Amino acid sequence: QVQPVESGGGLVQPGGSLRLSCTTNKIIFSAYTFGWYRQDPGKQRELVASITNTGRTSYTDSVTGRFTIRRDNTKNTVYLQMDSLKPEDTAVYYCKAGQDLWGQGTQVTVSS
Repeated sequence: QVQPVESGGGLVQPGGSLRLSCTTNKIIFSAYTFGWYRQDPGKQRELVASITNTGRTSYTDSVTGRFTIRRDNTKNTVYLQMDSLKPEDTAVYYCKAGQDLWGQGTQVTVSS
């Protein structure tokens, strides 16, 4: 398995939480930086959070303090924990490994 596989999207009320998962093989997982992106229809895809293979993280301003990205080296998985979700977080979320290994995307909808 080379292409990342995402899971964990769904429908949640404002203020709720979701956890997204991104899994790939051990070689890819160990070598690359991972990023979570999101895209709304008609908008550009934006980088939400990233984590290097040494664990250094970064976040876009709009999610700082609400989202947490982390790696689980025992499961070859990168997680995006999303708390205090807002309607404007609604989008398709994509995981990317390295420069160009994209997952298929998972829908996140925040609505009452």
